[in-house]
Amino acid sequence: MASQLELITFLSMVSVFVVSAMLVKLPVSLSLVSASVVGALVGGTGFPIRHFVEGTFGYLDTVLVIATAMIFMKSIQHSGLLSTMANQIIRSFRNQPLFLLIVLTFFAMFPGMITGSSTVAVLTAGAIVAPVLINIGIPRNTTGAIIALAGILGMIAPPVNIPAMIIGGGVDMPYIGFSLPLILATLPLAVLFSLGLGYKHLGKIELNKIELPKSHYEDCGLTLYIPFIVLIVLLVVEQGFTGIVPSLGMPLIFIISASTALVFGKKFEVWKTARRAVDEALPIIGILAGVGIFIQIMTLTGVRGFVVSGLTGLPSGLLFLSIGISMPIFGAVSAYGSASILGVPFMLALLGTTDQILAASALSLIAGLGDLMPPTALAGLFAAQVVEQENYFKIVKYCILPGIITIGYGVFLILSPW
Repeated sequence: MASQLELITFLSMVSVFVVSAMLVKLPVSLSLVSASVVGALVGGTGFPIRHFVEGTFGYLDTVLVIATAMIFMKSIQHSGLLSTMANQIIRSFRNQPLFLLIVLTFFAMFPGMITGSSTVAVLTAGAIVAPVLINIGIPRNTTGAIIALAGILGMIAPPVNIPAMIIGGGVDMPYIGFSLPLILATLPLAVLFSLGLGYKHLGKIELNKIELPKSHYEDCGLTLYIPFIVLIVLLVVEQGFTGIVPSLGMPLIFIISASTALVFGKKFEVWKTARRAVDEALPIIGILAGVGIFIQIMTLTGVRGFVVSGLTGLPSGLLFLSIGISMPIFGAVSAYGSASILGVPFMLALLGTTDQILAASALSLIAGLGDLMPPTALAGLFAAQVVEQENYFKIVKYCILPGIITIGYGVFLILSPW
């Protein structure tokens, strides 16, 4: 009888979430809260205000990371560093189209690596890279696919991977030691996809025919790079000298690095930039608050244990098939929602059978594909806008094979004996 109630509660929560997000068109954050309220009522716990409050702050650490990372990203964008880096990459590799394609792909990933958002990556660095790729001979739709995939892989790459943070938070696993597994999960795919899609189209690069991003190097010199250097140094110290030097924490690292952009680089309005950065981070912050509430209610009503016990009893082949199919499809509503609603139970089912950090990294990689799934397909949609393609399906179709490869690679990482 109890298991039936838990099943009904789980189906009610998922149904309300899907209907709210896809039919009623509520924001994902409010859809998660609505599903949690219904789950609490159906599960017989009434309206447990304490658990709603606790759930709201369940991912406070991650919220601080996202907000400060966005401030850093906006700071180096307005200081001129982002466009200068793109300009110098193109000039440095103009005689080596193959390496230029790979380096530009990594550059397009960079904002996603810092903010944990594929959308930010596509709309910032992706918008800088797209005209260059088109001008060197890569078709418009293929360019959009490269940028969309780079945005998703950037979202999964270190140092900031929100789906992995969500999965880790759901199983009480700290976000420590993820850098190498996430590099292993993303960089090989980034190289494979960029070359697979773009190499055959590469032609001779003539700088006088390319609209180069604006460089501020002549005005600011090497000091323009100081915010980026400070960030890298502090992250390396944070990750490599644990226990030797005091831990600053990623939010403080991003704030310190962003502060140096005020001194080195093009002048910009500090408070206006910071406010805009936080405004852009609010949708993600809202989703994380909703995810925290959702997981809290799942735990309170016993749904979490019910789902985990059900998944644990599945044959391994069926479990991995479920991971490969359900996580990307559910990610069409939200990759973060997929990581919480499905990623956490899958991770719990995998505990003790594989390396936890590698498994969480692989699950986050598969969940990230949700940003390519219609009807939302955020990465594909914004990539289409960047390359001025009205029909984003023409972009997404080039991502189908890379998506299948990504799922297979993710399952391989979970099964690997490393």
